[in-house]
Amino acid sequence: MSFLHKVMAIVWKDIRAELRTKDILSSMLVFSFLTVLIFQFAFDLRTSVVNLVLPGVLWIAITFAGVLGLNRSFILEQDRGSMEGLLMAPMDRSAIYFGKLIGNLLFIFVMELVLLPLMTVMFNVSLLAPAILLVVFLGTIGYAAVGTLFAALSINTRAREVMLPVLLFPVMVPVFVAGVQATGRLLDGDTLADIARWVQLLAAYDGIFIAAAMILFDYVVEE
Repeated sequence: MSFLHKVMAIVWKDIRAELRTKDILSSMLVFSFLTVLIFQFAFDLRTSVVNLVLPGVLWIAITFAGVLGLNRSFILEQDRGSMEGLLMAPMDRSAIYFGKLIGNLLFIFVMELVLLPLMTVMFNVSLLAPAILLVVFLGTIGYAAVGTLFAALSINTRAREVMLPVLLFPVMVPVFVAGVQATGRLLDGDTLADIARWVQLLAAYDGIFIAAAMILFDYVVEE
């Protein structure tokens, strides 16, 4: 079985498990909706200020809802006792990382597929422009790349549910800042060329941390 087949086998396993339980997606969707709803009531989002607040609301919703899915992806493996089976399987452990990464990305993308149209309707500001979707896509990849690595690291700690946000959020600052800045400027009418440096930062972050995670994952999952 090739490396790609092993990766996709792990992805398909996670998808089938989620279709049975619906634990990850349901919690992410509910949390993201409640986050947006709270911010809508907390701020008087008139047309004059919505472009200032909306980028932060969007990325906060993605960040906090996403961490629920990232946490559950490895905690479920640990609780079922299947993590040991994955580690003992005759394959490169980076295949486990990429399988989990792709699975986490799929779940976060599904959440965003609901969240972006919902926020577009609620705030009467389009978040479905191709440039905004590109920024969200790149930011999500970096977020999931780091989050998957730290989720694997945190499952063997005593406070595993709390440890992931503590580890992840400081490292996520570049993605959050770049995502908020790029989204805000696009809402103000700037073009993709105008925000090129933020897009380049997101792309560089993705490449660096995916490569680093692929190298470090084997050490992270060692007990």
